[in-house]
Amino acid sequence: MENAIIIAIVLIMLVLFLMFGLYVHSVLFATGVIGLILLEGFNFLPGLLGNEPFNRVASYTLTTIPLYVLMAQFILQSDIVKDIFYIVHKVARGKNGVLGIMTLSIGGVLGAVSGSGTATAASLGQVAIPELRRHGYSGPLAGAIAAAGGSLSGIIPPSIILILYGVATETPVGKLFIAAVIPGILMMVTFMAVMLVYLRVEQKKSPVNAEVAVALEEAQEKVSLTRLITVCIVALLVVGIIFGGIYSGTFTPTEAGAVGAFVGLVAAFILGKVNKDFIKNSVVETLKLTSMVMLIMIGAQIFGRFVSLSLIPRKLINLLEPIMGNPTLVLVIISIVLFIMFMFIEGAAVILMSIPVLLPIINALQVDLIWFGVFVSVICTIGLLTPPVGLSVYAVAGVSKIRLEPIFKIGMVFSIVAMIVVGGVMILFPEIATFLTESMKS
Repeated sequence: MENAIIIAIVLIMLVLFLMFGLYVHSVLFATGVIGLILLEGFNFLPGLLGNEPFNRVASYTLTTIPLYVLMAQFILQSDIVKDIFYIVHKVARGKNGVLGIMTLSIGGVLGAVSGSGTATAASLGQVAIPELRRHGYSGPLAGAIAAAGGSLSGIIPPSIILILYGVATETPVGKLFIAAVIPGILMMVTFMAVMLVYLRVEQKKSPVNAEVAVALEEAQEKVSLTRLITVCIVALLVVGIIFGGIYSGTFTPTEAGAVGAFVGLVAAFILGKVNKDFIKNSVVETLKLTSMVMLIMIGAQIFGRFVSLSLIPRKLINLLEPIMGNPTLVLVIISIVLFIMFMFIEGAAVILMSIPVLLPIINALQVDLIWFGVFVSVICTIGLLTPPVGLSVYAVAGVSKIRLEPIFKIGMVFSIVAMIVVGGVMILFPEIATFLTESMKS
């Protein structure tokens, strides 16, 4: 059977299986195995399915994932997020725009301690939306702000997307983290600007928002000064350990995750939150997310082998040959393809299934791999807000009971503006994602 026919069969199967709602890791594994059987027969299977899956996930770099997820769980289970938002509420009292800006800032801070955009968005949805609505924000805008804040974990280090990209391309994860700082801040500022424009429009249409009257009116729970001081110290320590420790060369990314998790656990002890349920919930959620990533990696490895043997990257390079002399145009095409993929498929799966195809093209274009990794994480951040599978939006809608459609409508505006501004700036001025890494200490 000709390669072109085999490739067409496998890609059609891939799309159909995903449309039927099968698990991504199962789809990648099944289509990869079927494609390899069609290409090479059955003789290679014992070697491929023996030690290789274990070797793929038995990576020191991948230990960063459970450590950062555990750190995030300790922080979330300690209700530190609610306490931080209490501080924000006090600082922004009576200032609607400031409250929205600080909500997005909290999303960025949570992104610095959590690899899960879904968990961050759900946390913001629980604690931020009631306050935003009390201050005159409409339900859809409040939901979109919470979802946008949660999506920032796709690019704000330590991002699981950056970790997986680093593993897939053998790029230093620490450098990826530092390179993502300025684009991550730019993404946050862009979201803030869009939010302020929406808020101004809403205030002009309805100076006294009708939804304020039906918003939750219960008094906010008082938080002790000792607890607030502890929360602030923990937040500063975790951010300092991750950014300062990695940038200065004091910690590797894995060590930073371990120290951050320890700080989170100590804070939970101080706040009196550690009990049987705390440990159980933290460990179970960490195992769930880590297992999901590992299974996707195994499936992606099998699918990646099929991609290599079928020569798909070489065929794509030949197809793009007429425009390979214009790297900007090729990058725009790649970004559009990735944008569409992130709309339909979970971010980790997109990274692991697309990198084997795209890496030869990126190398042929002589594009910096660190820059490209940050660029991909920008697109992933945007994908968390776009229908039909914007996971951050689903998480917010689930905890707030706000309808999906109006949140997606506003989320699409956030996404399009961010794609044009952040993506455009990165393409025009690639130095914003590389100059910090050049000054890092090894």
